[in-house]
Amino acid sequence: MRPPDPRAERSRSSALASARELLVEQGLAGLTHGAVAARSGISRATLYRHWPEPADLVCDAVAWHIAAVRPEPTGDLRADLLAVLSATHAMLHEPVMEQAMRVIIERAGVDPRFAEVKVSLHRSGTVPVRAILAEAIARAELPAELDIDLAVDQLHGPLFFRRLVAHRTFDLDYVRRVIDQFLSSHRPEIQSPQGHS
Repeated sequence: MRPPDPRAERSRSSALASARELLVEQGLAGLTHGAVAARSGISRATLYRHWPEPADLVCDAVAWHIAAVRPEPTGDLRADLLAVLSATHAMLHEPVMEQAMRVIIERAGVDPRFAEVKVSLHRSGTVPVRAILAEAIARAELPAELDIDLAVDQLHGPLFFRRLVAHRTFDLDYVRRVIDQFLSSHRPEIQSPQGHS
């Protein structure tokens, strides 16, 4: 397998950066192949080849951002959850990503392509938390019967609701409270050593 072509990678990054800028400046209406070509210097033919629809550009821009900020797990359950959800906090408060997610959610109800994008991004965006929870179950830090789908909702849900539905900002103390509430509800009781209460 050949390594990625550096020139192609630079072109891809330039196109996605331009798409991100246009999305936050002008919304989805301004995110056209012509506008991205004019801003990035990449030909329309190249853009159409890689991203046939504006939805593809939005999807890749968000997916690229998610992958770029994904932290490496350490094996410490609370610290790993905090690292992942802190990245979610930052993404929800970054104008480009917030606007992109609002566009995807708004269009998903009427455009099947955006509905597919939303499902794909939800799947890829929750992979880190799912992996952290599965590893914690394997270490017996969380109960074996934990419903991981529900756990993902309990951890991510409050952040997305507060920012995208309630239109409120929140800080990392709020993220910590969400995590600690989850852990206090789901962590098995620590057994006291014999002879001690």
